[in-house]
Amino acid sequence: MHALRIHARAGPEALIYEPAAVPEPGIGDVLVRVGAASFTPTELSWSSTWVDRAGRDRTPVIPGHEVCGTVAALGDGTAGWYVGDAVFGITDWYRDGTLAEYVAVEARNLAAKPAGFTDVEAAACAMPALTSMQALFTHGGLAPGQTVLIQGAGGGVGTAAIQLARAADAIVLASARSPARDLVLELGAHEFIDADQASVATAATGVDLVFDLVGGDVLGRAWPLVRAGGTVVSVVEDPAARPEARKDAGAAYFVVEANGAMLSELAAKMDAGQLRPVVGAVRPLAEGPEAFASKQAGNIPGKIVLHS
Repeated sequence: MHALRIHARAGPEALIYEPAAVPEPGIGDVLVRVGAASFTPTELSWSSTWVDRAGRDRTPVIPGHEVCGTVAALGDGTAGWYVGDAVFGITDWYRDGTLAEYVAVEARNLAAKPAGFTDVEAAACAMPALTSMQALFTHGGLAPGQTVLIQGAGGGVGTAAIQLARAADAIVLASARSPARDLVLELGAHEFIDADQASVATAATGVDLVFDLVGGDVLGRAWPLVRAGGTVVSVVEDPAARPEARKDAGAAYFVVEANGAMLSELAAKMDAGQLRPVVGAVRPLAEGPEAFASKQAGNIPGKIVLHS
C-alpha cells in the first residue's frame, strides 16, 4: 500500500507519500480499507504521534485518526463486524493512523457508516462530532434551554458543536473569525460573534457553558462570561490553570475518547438530519503535506479530507 509517513519529529513539510507495509490486524482489531481519512492540524506536535504506550519511538509514523472505509479483514477474536461492512470511526493515538490505504483499528472504536453519507462526509464527521458530544454533554452537562458559547466555532469541531447544541435545544453563541459568519449561522447558531472585530465580553455574559477551541488569552477572557455554577470546557488547555479561573464555576480539560456506541448515536443524528459534516477541501493522499499546511494556516473551514 501507499501511506503518508514522517520519519522524524518535524512539521508537515517532512511528510512523505511512500510505500508501506499493510498493517496486520491484532486481537480485537479490524483492518479497514480506507475510503477517506482526515487529521487534526496540530497532531504532529503530540507526543502520542511519535511513541507507543510504553514511550518507545515508533518512527516512521503514519498520522491521521479519522477514517471511513470498508472492513477488509478481522483480527483474532474480533466480533461484531464482517468483511465488506462500511464503517467509520477514530483510531488509537499511539498507533499508526489513517492517512494510508489500509489501517488497523480496534473494533470497539468503529460504528456503521451513516447510510446517507459518503466516505468523505463520514470521515469528516467522526472526530469533530465525537469531541463535541463529549465536550457539551459528558463534560459540560449542557441541558435544554441553557446557553453555550463556542469559541473557535468555524472549525470542524466547532461546526459540529453548533449543530449538536442546537439539536439539544440549547441557545448557541458562536465566536469565530469573520469568514465563518454565514456558515455558523446557517448551521443554527443563534448569534455570531466576530472574533476579529467584536469583544466577546460585550456580546455574551452569564452563559451556562463555554466550549473553548482556541486556548490562550481567548480562553482566559471566557472565564468572566460564565455564570456561577456554569462550566468552562477546553480541548486545548486546562481552563482551571488560567489566572482568570474562578472557584464558583467548573472547569474541564479533556482529550476525546474513541467510543463506538457514541459514534452510532451520532450516525443516527446524521441520518435524522440533525448533524452534517463541514468539508472544507478534499485532496489526494499524496497532497497530504500541502493539506496539513493549509489547515494549519487557518483559512479553511471545517475539515480537510484525504483519499487514496
